[in-house]
Amino acid sequence: MGTAKSARHPLLRALSRLTAGNEQLIAEDAQERSAAMGGTPCASLSGRRRASVSGTLRTVTLRPRAGVPALVAELFDGTGTLTVIWLGRREIPGIVPGAAVRVEGFVGCDDGHKTVYNPRYELVPTPAAS
Repeated sequence: MGTAKSARHPLLRALSRLTAGNEQLIAEDAQERSAAMGGTPCASLSGRRRASVSGTLRTVTLRPRAGVPALVAELFDGTGTLTVIWLGRREIPGIVPGAAVRVEGFVGCDDGHKTVYNPRYELVPTPAAS
Protein backbone atom coordinates (compact mmCIF):
# COMPACT_ATOMS: atom_id res chain seq x y z
CA MET A 1 0.00 0.00 0.00
CA GLY A 2 2.86 2.40 0.78
CA THR A 3 4.32 1.76 -2.70
CA ALA A 4 1.09 2.80 -4.47
CA LYS A 5 0.88 5.97 -2.40
CA SER A 6 4.49 6.97 -3.12
CA ALA A 7 4.01 6.17 -6.84
CA ARG A 8 0.99 8.50 -7.02
CA HIS A 9 2.68 11.35 -5.17
CA PRO A 10 4.90 12.46 -8.11
CA LEU A 11 1.94 12.19 -10.46
CA LEU A 12 -0.26 14.33 -8.22
CA ARG A 13 2.54 16.87 -7.85
CA ALA A 14 3.00 17.03 -11.63
CA LEU A 15 -0.74 17.50 -12.14
CA SER A 16 -0.81 20.20 -9.48
CA ARG A 17 2.02 22.08 -11.21
CA LEU A 18 0.15 21.90 -14.56
CA THR A 19 -2.91 23.58 -13.08
CA ALA A 20 -1.06 26.09 -10.86
CA GLY A 21 -0.72 29.78 -11.63
CA ASN A 22 2.62 31.37 -12.47
CA GLU A 23 3.00 33.04 -9.05
CA GLN A 24 2.36 29.74 -7.28
CA LEU A 25 5.01 28.00 -9.41
CA ILE A 26 7.54 30.73 -8.67
CA ALA A 27 6.79 30.46 -4.94
CA GLU A 28 7.11 26.65 -4.96
CA ASP A 29 10.44 26.81 -6.79
CA ALA A 30 11.71 29.48 -4.38
CA GLN A 31 10.65 27.36 -1.39
CA GLU A 32 12.57 24.36 -2.75
CA ARG A 33 15.73 26.43 -3.34
CA SER A 34 15.48 28.09 0.09
CA ALA A 35 14.94 24.75 1.84
CA ALA A 36 18.05 23.39 0.13
CA MET A 37 20.07 26.39 1.40
CA GLY A 38 18.77 26.01 4.95
CA GLY A 39 17.37 28.49 7.43
CA THR A 40 14.01 29.61 8.72
CA PRO A 41 11.15 30.27 6.27
CA CYS A 42 10.02 33.92 6.19
CA ALA A 43 6.47 32.87 7.09
CA SER A 44 7.78 31.42 10.38
CA LEU A 45 9.72 34.52 11.42
CA SER A 46 8.61 36.49 14.42
CA GLY A 47 9.97 39.81 15.56
CA ARG A 48 12.60 40.22 18.24
CA ARG A 49 14.39 36.95 17.46
CA ARG A 50 17.69 36.03 15.84
CA ALA A 51 17.23 34.03 12.64
CA SER A 52 18.98 32.68 9.58
CA VAL A 53 16.99 33.06 6.35
CA SER A 54 17.83 31.90 2.81
CA GLY A 55 16.30 33.07 -0.42
CA THR A 56 16.65 35.13 -3.56
CA LEU A 57 17.01 38.90 -3.67
CA ARG A 58 14.11 40.37 -5.63
CA THR A 59 15.12 44.03 -5.41
CA VAL A 60 18.16 45.98 -4.26
CA THR A 61 17.89 49.77 -3.90
CA LEU A 62 19.82 52.63 -2.34
CA ARG A 63 17.61 54.58 0.08
CA PRO A 64 19.10 57.16 2.41
CA ARG A 65 17.74 56.89 5.96
CA ALA A 66 18.17 59.99 8.13
CA GLY A 67 20.92 61.24 5.83
CA VAL A 68 22.86 57.97 5.99
CA PRO A 69 23.17 55.75 2.89
CA ALA A 70 21.29 52.47 3.21
CA LEU A 71 21.31 49.52 0.85
CA VAL A 72 17.85 47.92 1.01
CA ALA A 73 17.07 44.47 -0.42
CA GLU A 74 13.94 42.33 -0.50
CA LEU A 75 14.69 38.66 0.16
CA PHE A 76 12.04 36.21 -1.11
CA ASP A 77 11.94 32.55 -0.09
CA GLY A 78 8.57 31.44 -1.47
CA THR A 79 6.78 31.74 1.88
CA GLY A 80 7.16 35.50 2.23
CA THR A 81 9.63 38.35 2.15
CA LEU A 82 12.21 39.82 4.50
CA THR A 83 13.53 43.36 4.14
CA VAL A 84 17.31 43.43 4.56
CA ILE A 85 18.98 46.78 5.27
CA TRP A 86 22.70 47.52 5.38
CA LEU A 87 23.16 50.97 6.94
CA GLY A 88 26.11 53.04 5.76
CA ARG A 89 26.54 51.05 2.54
CA ARG A 90 25.98 52.27 -1.01
CA GLU A 91 26.75 48.90 -2.59
CA ILE A 92 28.00 45.44 -1.68
CA PRO A 93 29.66 43.28 -4.34
CA GLY A 94 27.39 40.37 -5.23
CA ILE A 95 24.29 41.85 -3.58
CA VAL A 96 22.23 42.26 -6.74
CA PRO A 97 18.70 41.26 -7.80
CA GLY A 98 18.53 37.52 -8.47
CA ALA A 99 21.40 36.62 -6.12
CA ALA A 100 20.85 33.67 -3.78
CA VAL A 101 21.83 34.63 -0.23
CA ARG A 102 21.67 33.45 3.35
CA VAL A 103 21.37 36.22 5.95
CA GLU A 104 21.61 35.99 9.71
CA GLY A 105 20.59 38.65 12.16
CA PHE A 106 18.06 40.03 14.60
CA VAL A 107 14.60 40.20 12.99
CA GLY A 108 12.46 43.16 13.89
CA CYS A 109 9.21 44.61 12.63
CA ASP A 110 9.42 47.94 10.76
CA ASP A 111 6.05 49.39 9.67
CA GLY A 112 4.54 45.89 9.75
CA HIS A 113 7.30 44.34 7.61
CA LYS A 114 9.84 41.83 8.87
CA THR A 115 13.23 43.53 8.72
CA VAL A 116 16.82 42.74 9.60
CA TYR A 117 19.49 45.46 9.85
CA ASN A 118 23.18 44.91 9.05
CA PRO A 119 22.97 41.11 8.89
CA ARG A 120 25.79 38.69 8.34
CA TYR A 121 25.37 37.42 4.82
CA GLU A 122 26.65 34.69 2.57
CA LEU A 123 26.30 34.56 -1.19
CA VAL A 124 25.13 31.07 -2.14
CA PRO A 125 26.39 29.77 -5.48
CA THR A 126 23.71 28.58 -7.86
CA PRO A 127 24.25 25.58 -10.14
CA ALA A 128 25.60 26.61 -13.55
CA ALA A 129 23.14 26.29 -16.42
CA SER A 130 24.15 23.57 -18.85
